Amino acid sequence: MSDKDSSTAKSYLDSAIAQGQSALGSLTGSTGDKAEASARKDEAAAEKDASHSVGKLGPLNVSPSGGVSTDDPNRSEGSWNQTMGSAKESMGGLIGSESMKKEGAQQNAEGKGQEAQGQLSDFGSGVQDRVKGAVGGMAAGITGDREKEEEMRMKHDDAKTKQRSAEMDIQKQADA
Repeated sequence: MSDKDSSTAKSYLDSAIAQGQSALGSLTGSTGDKAEASARKDEAAAEKDASHSVGKLGPLNVSPSGGVSTDDPNRSEGSWNQTMGSAKESMGGLIGSESMKKEGAQQNAEGKGQEAQGQLSDFGSGVQDRVKGAVGGMAAGITGDREKEEEMRMKHDDAKTKQRSAEMDIQKQADA
């Protein structure tokens, strides 16, 4: 990955450097060091946020690094089943049909499980493929195979996008 790409690890390093620089500024009384530390800390926070961001359009996910992924089909099918189940529950309540309400509740619950299964699949394969891409990229860099190194960087970035998308959806559900 190039220096212009966002990276969580780099953001942590920059944040640690900013803390050290701020401490130095406090010890020496240098307002310049304090100001520079504050700017570096803000930059590190923005970089961390960028490394976790994912644009989403339906089942398609895109990251700032150019990574692209598609959701596991269970994620969108599960979401659809939740929507239809909720609609059946509401309709059953509206027309007084207990069987329709029960059927809707069951479909909704099954949809939640199906969506969670897809999220876990995407998260797991994202982590696994990120590792493969990182290790493959390092190996290609050592051997000087620039084409393979770029291929592995793209694999890493696509996998990171898949992982971050799953994390984002899991967090949304936890916050709800």
